[in-house]
This record gives sequence, structure tokens and C-alpha cells, in this order.
Amino acid sequence: MMATQIGFAGDRTPEPAVSRIGQEVQRELLMLPFHTLFDCLSFRVDGETITLTGKVTRPTLRSHAENVIKKIEGVGNVVNEIELLPFSPNDDYLRLSLYRAIYGHTVLQKLAIRAVPPIHIIVERGNVTLEGVVGNAVEKTIAGMQANGVFGVFSVTNNLLVDDATGGDA
Repeated sequence: MMATQIGFAGDRTPEPAVSRIGQEVQRELLMLPFHTLFDCLSFRVDGETITLTGKVTRPTLRSHAENVIKKIEGVGNVVNEIELLPFSPNDDYLRLSLYRAIYGHTVLQKLAIRAVPPIHIIVERGNVTLEGVVGNAVEKTIAGMQANGVFGVFSVTNNLLVDDATGGDA
């Protein structure tokens, strides 16, 4: 079987067995109790092997993710490459400031009320990465500009994907 990356948008059409496993893995990761918009989890399906990647703020989230994926029928091996973000009061302050700046903008406010907000804000030593899927290029641009405007941010990498199929209602 060919390796398949399942990301935020579930971008690819994998083989049926991989698709079922991929959907279950994605559901389990989204349902983790301490998975917040300040964490970014993704995975790859390669046959019966699941490779977990991303960055998290809590060490327990890293181990919980691995444990729940191991229990999925059809998963033979889990490779856990999830990185733990360093503890930093300054990064915690930036996370809150970035949340307010991004989701406080009138264009992006509607995204904040979702059960799982689509823009994930990863802060590591003052450097910011935006991950997720937004409805259009305007939302992507505004999120990047809002993040760049937060005092104390060293750099912003805008990895947001645009899902134009939503018609702008991301």
C-alpha cells in the first residue's frame, strides 16, 4: 500500500481500508480531551502503520494520542513523532494574544464559535505557525496579518490551507 497523508482537510482519496483507518484516526485525534487550537496533530497511514506528527503543549496529549490510535482495529504499529513544545510563560502569553488578535477580527469571529476552531496557533520560542483550513484566501491573509501584528512575535509562518469548495463559509 502507498503511504497516505491525512491532514486537516482530508485532502486525498486513499484506498478503502486506509480511508476507514484514516477516518478513525482523525476522529480519535479530534476527540482527545486536551487537544486545543494551540496543538497541531497530523498523521500518515502506511498500510497498518500510523505515523503521528505535530506539536503539542502538554506531554500527556502526546502519549494519549499514541494510546488511542493503538486501539483502532487494523492498526499494527504506531510511530509517535509528536514534538512537545517547550514550557514558556512568554509563549503562553503570546498564544492568548494571538487567539484574541486572530479570532477577534470581524472576518474570523465566525470561525471561533466552532467546536474545533479551524486555525491552530503553534507558538515555539516566539515563532508562530498557523495551521489548518480556512474558507478563502481573504481569511488566510487576515489571519497572517493579525498574527504578524502581535507584539512579541518574532516570525509567522502561515501554513493555512484554503478550501474554496466551502463557498467562503469555512
